Amino acid sequence: MKIGVIGAGAWGTALAQVAASDGAPVTLWALEPEVVDAVNATHENTHYLAGVSLNPAIRATGSLADLDDCDALLVVTPAQHVRRVLSGMTVGTRPLVLCSKGIEAGTQKLVSEIVAEVQPQAPIAVISGPTFAAEVARGLPTAVTLACADDAAAQALAERMAQPYFRPYLSNDVVGAEIGGAVKNVLAIACGVVEGLGLGLNARAALIARGFAEMTRFGTARGARAETLGGLSGLGDLVLTCSSTQSRNFSLGHGLGEGRPASELLADRRTVAEGAFTAPVLHQAARAAGVEMPVVEAVCALLENSAPVGAVVADMLSRPIRAET
Repeated sequence: MKIGVIGAGAWGTALAQVAASDGAPVTLWALEPEVVDAVNATHENTHYLAGVSLNPAIRATGSLADLDDCDALLVVTPAQHVRRVLSGMTVGTRPLVLCSKGIEAGTQKLVSEIVAEVQPQAPIAVISGPTFAAEVARGLPTAVTLACADDAAAQALAERMAQPYFRPYLSNDVVGAEIGGAVKNVLAIACGVVEGLGLGLNARAALIARGFAEMTRFGTARGARAETLGGLSGLGDLVLTCSSTQSRNFSLGHGLGEGRPASELLADRRTVAEGAFTAPVLHQAARAAGVEMPVVEAVCALLENSAPVGAVVADMLSRPIRAET
């Protein structure tokens, strides 16, 4: 099974490295010509994953047509660009493995729902879990959820991607795997705010727990299974991204907690803090579903600069006393 990867950011490059670990050829599509040149000339993505030596079996390209001979495609473009990129391709019945995490602005659709519209013949799978790209690319131990409604397709994809250091766990809950990955990005911003304000580890742990409750309420309302959200693609990913400045979303929240405006923080970023785009869409989707998500609402207020960070936190802490579950 020849693998193609659409998107050569840090995560896409890391997944290409996994797929090429046994020397099998992998085609990596990049938007930027300088990334294509660097990967092919030096076997390093100096723009998004500097310092990691890439397997020579990875060949970068700037043409989507060069993916035509691939048997399965990993989709790793930012969620807000998936529709545009895939609409310009002929995919047919080849599996599309969705590795982007987010909800589309305007439509409130998950990435799998976008793909079902623009590439209706393609089988859909999702890879999601606690994964810092640099660690994956360096071969450090990692476990992920690989979700697909077709058990046989899931098994084939898992066997192709599995490495001694990269272990997929199978699921047929595509929606659950997607929602965990999308919501945790927003919650990671909130945890970064706590760190930036110096509110302590007790506050961060409480926020992770309450954020997970919000994730579960929203996920089950959208058809996800609670046990999926309690696994690698939900709770596992949440714990990772809420605990380290390696997370782009956590780093964004840290800056907000220090009092820096969202516009300044987002303008400085080469890579995408997907939670910043997901937060307002998630807030709208939650309201439409009748799901209360106060942490997500607070993040939206900070991103919109509609209230000072101290006032937003004070409002959260003054909410009425209620039962935990």
